[in-house]
Amino acid sequence: MPDSKRAHDLLKSAHDAVAMAKRAGANDVWAGVARSRSVSFTYRDGTLEKVEDSTSRGLSLRLYVDGRYSSHGTTDLEPARLESFVREAVAVTRALQPDPHREITDPSLFANRPDDELERVDPAIAELGRDKREAWCKTMDELAHADDRVISAECGVFSGHSESASASSNGFAGTAEGDYAGYSTSVTVREDADKRPEGSYYAVGRFLDELPGPEEIAREALKRALDRIGSRKGPTTRTTMVVDHQAASSLLWRTIGPASAAAIQQGRSFWKGQEGKQLFGKKLTVIDDPLIPRGLSSRHYDGEGISARRLPIIENGVVKNFYVDTYYGKKAGMTPTTGAPSNRVVTLGKKSRDQILKAVGNGIYVMSWLGGNSDGTTGDFSLGLRGFEIKNGKLGAPIGEMNVTGNLAELWRRLELVGNDPHPFSSMKAPTLAFGDVQFSGS
Repeated sequence: MPDSKRAHDLLKSAHDAVAMAKRAGANDVWAGVARSRSVSFTYRDGTLEKVEDSTSRGLSLRLYVDGRYSSHGTTDLEPARLESFVREAVAVTRALQPDPHREITDPSLFANRPDDELERVDPAIAELGRDKREAWCKTMDELAHADDRVISAECGVFSGHSESASASSNGFAGTAEGDYAGYSTSVTVREDADKRPEGSYYAVGRFLDELPGPEEIAREALKRALDRIGSRKGPTTRTTMVVDHQAASSLLWRTIGPASAAAIQQGRSFWKGQEGKQLFGKKLTVIDDPLIPRGLSSRHYDGEGISARRLPIIENGVVKNFYVDTYYGKKAGMTPTTGAPSNRVVTLGKKSRDQILKAVGNGIYVMSWLGGNSDGTTGDFSLGLRGFEIKNGKLGAPIGEMNVTGNLAELWRRLELVGNDPHPFSSMKAPTLAFGDVQFSGS
């Protein structure tokens, strides 16, 4: 839970800003005060290259004045100057064009706020000193250079801490606090005279004790780079596509991105008109769950104070809910749910990655997406990729310089196997996935 004194001070600042805006003539006000610190160490080829330690604080205001709306921000919280800033912001808002759809969040949406212990703060992160961070960087650097073919390696250790408080003129008050930490390594190796295969790996989480050691990160990054040696252009074919859990998370981001009231109201979503309909394959279920302990996007309320709750987005392929904020919900005639995603969790299958490869037999394994695009309005996509051939149930030769094309809704209807290995370092908890009869363009 947030530190009580610091949380009290932040919340007092938010309430004070609301009172200032009301005195200046605002009808309704939302005020948020945040303070954060981030630290990162970057190590390249045996040398500590960069250290960054940044701290920020600021106030954000959302003002509702005589049917008009504006948002403002400042880093100057000195009371006299802040009062002047708020008065000017209210005056500016009064001069804008009216917007009948802009209203402060209905206070009924503040009700039933959960109080689950989300375990967002790890005291061990605050105790991380320079010596430990630099030692981890050095260890990763040495392991990343453990092959004569390595040309260059970059390693990093990063962490952050944030505190925030929000208050509104219609009864909302809340505080939040959170930590994160992680490591990363990227490696470039030599192949022949002009080829430079690359590989990278990372881990990030709320608690240090849940992360793999920095040694594992460096070894995996080096392995991924070496595995790219001998990569060739993949074939033009229709075959089964198995997607690594990290790449699967990215694919889901592209799919669920248009599932918002904003995109639907603006005609930019292939989800429009699909609520209650079978848009995707029956093997796909995705729940938005903000109440996962130690989740990277766990929270008790969203950015406009709507109380957190588990929200089914896709259930056995059927569209169940959208991300609906107050403003676009009113414009689109939709009931608010939440305007921003939290942890998205795919209901898992029973097979491991290796069991899925064995079941597939032959196909293409996608390790990562390389460029390309997807159209949120139609769901059409064309994505570059790199990965491996699947031969006789095992990973074969590395391949690249090829694209996969199709339509996202149709692709998910081809979902045949769902793994049991959710990506651990993301708020999108997707496992290894296998899709049948996918079109690839290559040699």
